[in-house]
Amino acid sequence: MVMVRTWIEPVVAGAQIASSFYDTGLLMTVKNYYNQTIISSNISSDDALQKAISNFYIIYNSIMGLGPLLSAYILAKISDKTSRKVTICVPLTGYLISRMFLLFVILWDWPIEVMFGSAALNGLTGWFTAYWAGVMAWASLGSTESRRSLKLIIIELVYGLAGFAGSLASGHIFVHINVNHHQGAILVSCSLGCYVFCVLYSTFILKIPCPETGCIETNGGRDINDTQKEDIYFKYTERSRLLDDTSTQTRNQSHQKTMFILISIFISVILYNIAAGGAEDVINVFVLKEPLSWGPVDVGYGNAATYINYITSFLGVYAFSKCVGDLGLIIIGMVSFSCGILIMAFVQRTYMYYVARAVMLFSLIPTPIIRSLISKHVQEASYGKVFAVLQLAIGVVYVTSSAGLNKLYQATLGWYSGFCFLLFSTLGFLSIIPVIIAACKQHQRNTASQ
Repeated sequence: MVMVRTWIEPVVAGAQIASSFYDTGLLMTVKNYYNQTIISSNISSDDALQKAISNFYIIYNSIMGLGPLLSAYILAKISDKTSRKVTICVPLTGYLISRMFLLFVILWDWPIEVMFGSAALNGLTGWFTAYWAGVMAWASLGSTESRRSLKLIIIELVYGLAGFAGSLASGHIFVHINVNHHQGAILVSCSLGCYVFCVLYSTFILKIPCPETGCIETNGGRDINDTQKEDIYFKYTERSRLLDDTSTQTRNQSHQKTMFILISIFISVILYNIAAGGAEDVINVFVLKEPLSWGPVDVGYGNAATYINYITSFLGVYAFSKCVGDLGLIIIGMVSFSCGILIMAFVQRTYMYYVARAVMLFSLIPTPIIRSLISKHVQEASYGKVFAVLQLAIGVVYVTSSAGLNKLYQATLGWYSGFCFLLFSTLGFLSIIPVIIAACKQHQRNTASQ
């Protein structure tokens, strides 16, 4: 029972169901708000609605994405020194409080700009940057190095299954279950209820796991193995004096190659997340316009199709990990995304959207595998800070590029709305190049060590 209480999966599932409800509710509320504004202004233009929604999300995502710059690293550092729960409980509490604002907008007809304040509060409490860094640190702490890639992709699988279920239900709840014609109030209330569960569970039930890589019992604040460690260190030091500098040079060269590999995959994950994050932003707006013109139910189904990729990505890792290494898995995922988003550029019917999603079935493999690779080269005590820095880097680059990409989408609406998807596909293929270089270096290092 104690072991079960260390599982982070219930929190991940609950928070993602809540997020799925909220995302659908926010998108449809924003659409309805600006649709009424455009009608009252006697402007009849689908492009005008697209630009209004896109501009809203540019500001909203920028505020929420830049907010964690002030808090995520601090929370991660506190978490590493005190309790791993800090980077989980604080962001979840921020989610709960900030997302109440949408309920107020729906019930009391507050202006939609109130949601910018919600985004600021969510960002200052760490947002997804601190929360997901905390989840990854938690999962890494409770897994062995040999099974870490599988453990992290299982977390992604739970995240995806919860998102699939939440998205599938969200459209129906938004349309069919309402209070006094306040469309979306029940959906947002369900979201808040899930966040309440997550905050209570993570605070009072969740227990911090003991590292499976080996726990050292302590006695009076001193490790019982301290003497043994000192003996080993003394023997190693004496032995090293008898050796020439060849072994030191070899270790330095190996360290340099390791750093080169890490830098390469770090560049790759940045490029990949610009493409993947930007693509999802544009898709959310793209499906609302002609020729698709989706409503709440279709939006829910479309989001559910996105989360199916978490399942297929998990199956891909489980199957391909037996014949290729981590770097090979990353390449497979990037190729899958790049080809799928290329098809999305030519979508004219709903079935074509699902064809593109089907081609992207392994697109969620790269990021968790890259996190697994990085965790294998850092100390357990630094997991929180390292994952927070990685998530911050991804977040900052994504936010700074997202505004430009959304503006590019607006500019190309008139002549070819799928142009941005061609750009995302190009970025996806470019992100493969650093991984191939890293794979070559890895092969050289393995050959030299034999």
